Amino acid sequence: MTRVLVIGSLGGELGQAARMAQVRGARLMHADGVASAMVRLRVDGADLALCELAHDVGWLVAQLVEERIHCPVIACGRNADAAAAVRAIRAGAREFLPLPADADLIVALLQAVAGEPEGPVHADPAMAAVLERAAQIARAEASILITGESGTGKEVLARHIHKLSKRATGPFVALNCAALPETLMESELFGHEKGAFSGAVAARKGKFEQAEGGTLLLDEIGEMDPRLQAKLLRALQEKEVDKLGGNAPVKVNCRILAATNRDLAGEVRAGRFREDLYFRLNVITLRIPPLRERPGDIQLLAEHFATRFAKANGVPKRGLNGEARLKLAQHSWPGNVREMENTMHRAVLLAQGELIGAEAIELPDVPGTAPSAEPAAHTAPVAGAPANALKPVAQLVGQKMEVVERDLILETLTHCLGNRTRAAEILGISIRTLRNKLHDYRAQGVPVPGVPGMLPPGFYAQGA
Repeated sequence: MTRVLVIGSLGGELGQAARMAQVRGARLMHADGVASAMVRLRVDGADLALCELAHDVGWLVAQLVEERIHCPVIACGRNADAAAAVRAIRAGAREFLPLPADADLIVALLQAVAGEPEGPVHADPAMAAVLERAAQIARAEASILITGESGTGKEVLARHIHKLSKRATGPFVALNCAALPETLMESELFGHEKGAFSGAVAARKGKFEQAEGGTLLLDEIGEMDPRLQAKLLRALQEKEVDKLGGNAPVKVNCRILAATNRDLAGEVRAGRFREDLYFRLNVITLRIPPLRERPGDIQLLAEHFATRFAKANGVPKRGLNGEARLKLAQHSWPGNVREMENTMHRAVLLAQGELIGAEAIELPDVPGTAPSAEPAAHTAPVAGAPANALKPVAQLVGQKMEVVERDLILETLTHCLGNRTRAAEILGISIRTLRNKLHDYRAQGVPVPGVPGMLPPGFYAQGA
């Protein structure tokens, strides 16, 4: 159930939008302004915030970033407030919701921004077998390990399992274990009391407590620091967590799902992942096949995303012509379903005429079918990266090693449509190493590729 925090007056058009979301399964919370919204978010968290343009959206987004609270913010207002909407987007709002709200647009926002699609879209027998097994075990309490390449839809499957489980009325909470440095991950998982460390301006529940009575997904679990692995194992065994700065353990009750694109058994053998934690998480395994192994899903997913983004962007719904379908079928999809999603988002925005044609399907020129996760030799492009990911050897002579490395990393990230996890796989480095490199590049003023949210490519760069 999506938790939606409504910021502003419930008596007018924003209240109507909130009630539309509630009818479609969202659980509503309310705050009069952005300051009181932060109080609610520190304690309870939320999956999505709808904020009236009359309030300081930029301040809210900045506070969320500063306090490391993940909650996409949707700015809400009338179309006549176009300038205010643009300012809110540039300040960090994920999307603009025009009021009075359209019911279909509310559904699209809940699905695309809050990350709750109707369920896995499939037609291929390989994916059908995975979903059949998922349905069989969903109502159990056992931990499940979901494996698969980056972009295959592991979180979508985890949400699907939650909806089929006995905990469906409880919250679904996801934590990306690769998204935060080790120094912050413990607080994010277990919570902290006010004053527990520098910057702890208020007590805050961790993900375990936020998922009380529901499901907690630990995404990219293979990236977790070994020290935290030991604390996680204790939390799973004892069903209690120790908050930073707390005086006593706190009992928790949530089902654990874990997801990874790594070979965890191999990580155990290499000594990078605890064997006891691996067996605790891996009661049942579900492997999602990459998109290239489920060709029967390609056309169905393309049509699904075309419909979704047409609604989200307020453009006419279009089908695909024969040339576009052939182009999609012949692509190897190294970025899997996430690459398909981004491709169709662009196609919807670029298409002209009654159908989406091949000219609107922009795909990278990727040789082969499966990019390698191993680092390539220094004289050749990384497997699966664009042909220009490395310059010819003659052009490399005389350049500093850090410049060559930077160009390779940024070209690979561009090829992966900003997907850091996939780029790290191709480069053969950890996500932590990649994150630190990108942080250094930004500090040097180097543009870092990324994927925008619901708006057309390039929008976020305007006036930046």
